[in-house]
Amino acid sequence: MKQLLHILSYPLSVIFYLFFGLNLLIFHPIQWICFNIFGYEAHKKSVDCFNWVILRCLNLLGTTFDVTINSSIPNNVPIIMVSNHQSMWDISPIIWFLRKYHPKFISKIELGKGIPSISYNLKHGGSVLIDRKNPRQAAGEIIKIAKYVSKYNRSVVIFPEGTRSKDGNPKPFRKTGLLTLFKKAPDAYVLPVSISHSWKLQRHGMFPIPIGVKMQLIVHPSLKVSEHEPEALIDLVETQVKSSITV
Repeated sequence: MKQLLHILSYPLSVIFYLFFGLNLLIFHPIQWICFNIFGYEAHKKSVDCFNWVILRCLNLLGTTFDVTINSSIPNNVPIIMVSNHQSMWDISPIIWFLRKYHPKFISKIELGKGIPSISYNLKHGGSVLIDRKNPRQAAGEIIKIAKYVSKYNRSVVIFPEGTRSKDGNPKPFRKTGLLTLFKKAPDAYVLPVSISHSWKLQRHGMFPIPIGVKMQLIVHPSLKVSEHEPEALIDLVETQVKSSITV
């Protein structure tokens, strides 16, 4: 059965990438129009719809999404979403299922160029792009987004492992980015997020994409930054995130 599913994953992956590519191309001008003519809210809704379509494209491969939110997430406050990172497919479920909180991302600078829809959103939607080879630039961008989410009561998503886990086993958290966010957004709430099984979508690289992956996303109770010592809060969040990851 596994061998048959693997064989079927090739034609289904071709179909997936056809629709995924069309989605990238179609929503790029839609985003431009929404942003330049109608403003932030319209652009945000176009990004939400774009990511909803990505989830539907993944459904073509039998991918399912099990989302549990174990928290009454506060409204109208800045939020720091702290998540483990397993694949590029982590992004769309966070954007769609937590869309109420306007998630923005700390992304590597390479993603800001040449990718229809995705690059445009990263450059114009409130996210920041960091150069991993330039710590000063990266720190400045993290400070920038901390001030942004504090001003507008939106959320920033950070993946403290620094790189994706290729087998689902989480890596140690890097503390520098989190400490900067805590310092510059002291009124924020931290929202720990655990992601499981999305690494399986890239088990073979970008092609083929396996069939029938059951992706899991668990949102833990929120924690107020000002009620904890920064180092202790990072340890607590890391423990919560990793406690619900299944490999």
